[in-house]
Amino acid sequence: MLLSLLALFSAALLARAAPPTCYSRVLSLSKEITESFKELQTSKAKDPCVETLPRLYLDIHNYCVLTKLRDFVAYPRCERVLEVSELKEKARSLYTIMISYCRRDLAFLTDDCNALESPIQSSIESSEDIDN
Repeated sequence: MLLSLLALFSAALLARAAPPTCYSRVLSLSKEITESFKELQTSKAKDPCVETLPRLYLDIHNYCVLTKLRDFVAYPRCERVLEVSELKEKARSLYTIMISYCRRDLAFLTDDCNALESPIQSSIESSEDIDN
């Protein structure tokens, strides 16, 4: 009994120690970027140029997210704001992961670019509901 309990506990620890998949890495990084952007937009001490940034809502299940990331990284303003530079670097990393490392592992469910401008419910939230 004790031995089987120990084996079950060990198996549970090993399952949690598994390396992240491309999908889980892309999903977690997109959540992180989306949250950082929201925090930047709602910050009381934000720079006026932050208000001019393109909206950054990410749905990794939408093919248009690649264009959205590329446009955000290429946006020429706000280089002097550290938080924006850090956010652009994260967006650049996500774009690189999606187009190179995970290119074959990702499945896009839509290519509706307007959905990234005015989302009703994000696929990120939907996938969280599925996970729970």
